[in-house]
Amino acid sequence: MPLKGNGIRIGRRASVAFGVFVALAVSAVGLLWAKWAPYAAKAAAAHRSRHWSGSSILTAGGVHAGDRPTWHAAATFFHAYVSSIWPALIVALLISASVQALLPRSWLPRALNRRAAVSSGLAGGLAGMPSMMCACCTAPVAVTLRRNGITPAAAVAYWLANPLLNPAVLVFLFFVAPWQWTLTRMVVGVATVLGVAASVGWVSRRSGGEPIPAGTLAAADDDEPAGRARRFVRALLSLCLFLLPEYAVLVLLAGALRGWLLSLGQPAHHGLLPGLVLVLAVAVAGTLMVIPTAGEIPILQGLALLGASSGTIGALLITLPAVSAPGAAMVARSFGWRAVATTTAVVIAAGLLGAGVLSLL
Repeated sequence: MPLKGNGIRIGRRASVAFGVFVALAVSAVGLLWAKWAPYAAKAAAAHRSRHWSGSSILTAGGVHAGDRPTWHAAATFFHAYVSSIWPALIVALLISASVQALLPRSWLPRALNRRAAVSSGLAGGLAGMPSMMCACCTAPVAVTLRRNGITPAAAVAYWLANPLLNPAVLVFLFFVAPWQWTLTRMVVGVATVLGVAASVGWVSRRSGGEPIPAGTLAAADDDEPAGRARRFVRALLSLCLFLLPEYAVLVLLAGALRGWLLSLGQPAHHGLLPGLVLVLAVAVAGTLMVIPTAGEIPILQGLALLGASSGTIGALLITLPAVSAPGAAMVARSFGWRAVATTTAVVIAAGLLGAGVLSLL
């Protein structure tokens, strides 16, 4: 009997080890294909030319500042956006399903959950930086983290650190933009990730939104390989069915409305609105808009050529990559609307801070 029990335990450990290996392989190979290799090539090209070759996604399809919402604006933006992010979105869905089905449920909470919200935010932020995804692509992974018992503070920090503290984008900015942009993004980006983590942690404790203890989630860890495969397929289908439809609708809506965002950066608005009101409006619009990774670089360069103020550029430098309406909708069920609203408000405030820091520099 003891021999049989030992054999069962060894078999279960082998099953767990195999699941962990597959999950790590999916993550490493997927990120190498979708992120690490392409960004290394882009960084090398930017270093050689000191020029960013990409164009602004906000002008795709010939949309100009002040244009009214149209189906053409929505459809052309949707095509340009999906063409840019589809590899990262596929990898994010596969990583999310792998985490749900293949990793022991107690591992990630042990790695990322801390007693203090700021410490959890620091752990989540550091975990998010290597994947270098935009706010929408990393949303499925953030949703999975919450479902697996990660605290709201760590999960939201992971979600925001992906786009805000993306090492590749920081390198791109250093090569093709004024050094003040890179410094502002780094300093305000770190403050934003930790500030959001602290704020969301406080709101979650006040509303009773802490996650289920990891121990109650660990019962599925001993499943056989066939059970893990079924759970992987179910998790992948669930993510696709519940997250992608609303994501698509909101990306179309953002594309339809982008002419208004472009108009906010025009010098013509500088005399119509007080400076702080204009920067606040830009920060709100940037927070709601959706862009691919590094999509803010050509947008900000174009606005700078048109004579946009440092406050406008500083605000968008922080708010454009963070949150977005589609990303917020994707994580809302798992994070809760209080946490999402708190995150959005803090990011808008961080946009104002970015405007102030860049103006001073």
